[in-house]
Amino acid sequence: MRLWMVVFLSTLAVSAWKIPSSTQQLLLVLSPRWTASEARLYRLERLGGGWRSVGTPIPVKIGANGMGWGEGIAMAPRAGEPRKREGDRRSPAGVFALPFFFGESQSHFAYPYRRMDTYSRCVDDRRSRSYNRIVDRRKVPTDYRSFERMVFPGGLYRYGIFVAHNPRRLPGKGSCIFLHIRKKSGAPTVGCTAMSVENLLRVMHWLDAQKHPLLVQVPRPILPRLVPELSRFSSGK
Repeated sequence: MRLWMVVFLSTLAVSAWKIPSSTQQLLLVLSPRWTASEARLYRLERLGGGWRSVGTPIPVKIGANGMGWGEGIAMAPRAGEPRKREGDRRSPAGVFALPFFFGESQSHFAYPYRRMDTYSRCVDDRRSRSYNRIVDRRKVPTDYRSFERMVFPGGLYRYGIFVAHNPRRLPGKGSCIFLHIRKKSGAPTVGCTAMSVENLLRVMHWLDAQKHPLLVQVPRPILPRLVPELSRFSSGK
């Protein structure tokens, strides 16, 4: 459960990032531009020396203010491009580990899983020692004023995937980033990536922890700069 904290301790600012050979699956989320609040999610699997798309692209909602470079495994920022900050209503751009699934019921997945209940909180108070962690409020000192209830109104977190954004838990760099169920209204998120429950379950059942999946999330024009080997997917075909 904590392996991702060891392996991906630091964000690497790179001009081009190479996908590790151990990674056999990718979730690729591409938006048309930095300010867009809609995107497409592609499931990719390694085939020989390249990558192929599985199924059809999935429409997703991202942050109401689009994306900004986040803290993860790799990023390729340039002057003038936005950076993710707490409360900015942007989804993080970059490459991120997917350490565990979560949900309100027993696991039906072959993946590390944490069951949530009414005591589960994800802390987004940058002053707290529990910042960017999911905690049980009965077991962890309540030194925070702001948090997400993990049994969320409307069932948005009935199923979800934890995104290892800001794994060093740097204050103010952003917290509590998930892939989760979208709102019935179809509204953008405050920084997560959301989709229909059917599509989220399709993704969760497809992902295999033994294939070391990663999330690559970025505006489409930036993809060739960040991950050159995925350049062909930047065309949208």
